[in-house]
Amino acid sequence: IGKGGFGNVYHGIDPRNGSQVAIKMLSSTSTQGSKEFQMEANLLTRIHHKNLVSLVGYCIDKDHLALVYEYMEGGSLKNQLSGRGRNSKIISWGNRMRIALEAAQGLEYMHRGCNPAIVHRDVKSDNILLSRDFEVKIADFGLSKIFEKDPKSCMSTIVMGTFGYIDPEYYGTQMLNEKSDVYSFGVVLLELITGQPAIIHQMDERIPLARLVEPKFETGEIDKIVDPKLKNDFDTNSAWKALEVAFQCILPTSIQRPLMFDVVKQLKECLEFETSQGSRSRDIFQSIDIDRDSDSITAPYAR
Repeated sequence: IGKGGFGNVYHGIDPRNGSQVAIKMLSSTSTQGSKEFQMEANLLTRIHHKNLVSLVGYCIDKDHLALVYEYMEGGSLKNQLSGRGRNSKIISWGNRMRIALEAAQGLEYMHRGCNPAIVHRDVKSDNILLSRDFEVKIADFGLSKIFEKDPKSCMSTIVMGTFGYIDPEYYGTQMLNEKSDVYSFGVVLLELITGQPAIIHQMDERIPLARLVEPKFETGEIDKIVDPKLKNDFDTNSAWKALEVAFQCILPTSIQRPLMFDVVKQLKECLEFETSQGSRSRDIFQSIDIDRDSDSITAPYAR
């Protein structure tokens, strides 16, 4: 049902209770090895949260290394947004904001709810799994790092992750902290908003999604940013707020970016805008103010 750096992922049935499971097998040609396998197995036996994938069991013998997870029928967020997912369908704006919020809550738990704290280090839409009803589980902890000290501090480490999602500060300095996950999450949030992948291929160039979105953000062209598959069925206030959060997350230096705690708080506001009983605004602003001397990006909300 899937393939990654670790190896192939298979759909199976747990003979003990008949429940569906996903089985990730370590391939002999895997770009990730037994060290990453052990990291993931060790982490998932220790941490438990409704928005982190649950480990059902694992197998270690001479010829086979396998991790067995709960099965997520909706597949990955990446495949759902692209229309290639199992039972894929257009995700409503409200569900997109719920997905963003639940993924943020999972990361907040890793950063603040775990002792010691954990930085995922490979947050991407491929690693956000969905149920049939769009409930979220973050997956793939093979590259995760445990922070014995405060996760706001930095850890020197070899750069790992996925092109298009890697924090540029971490890439340049090899210094990792929790804000590296925040950057990657900001890219995922842009994917949710636009329906586009993290990297756009144009001619022979690979262009980061943020580079294409930012000029439209600056000129207030919200209708040219939000996924056209939604056919303008979204709350404008919610969309502006979500874009503001995304661009805060991908600011160039870690000190400028919010904590996941703050991201969760702001995404709850996005969802409140969308689910409020008041009349929805579809007004489009002609301008947007970006204060590049401060740590924040401010977008005016539609009135």
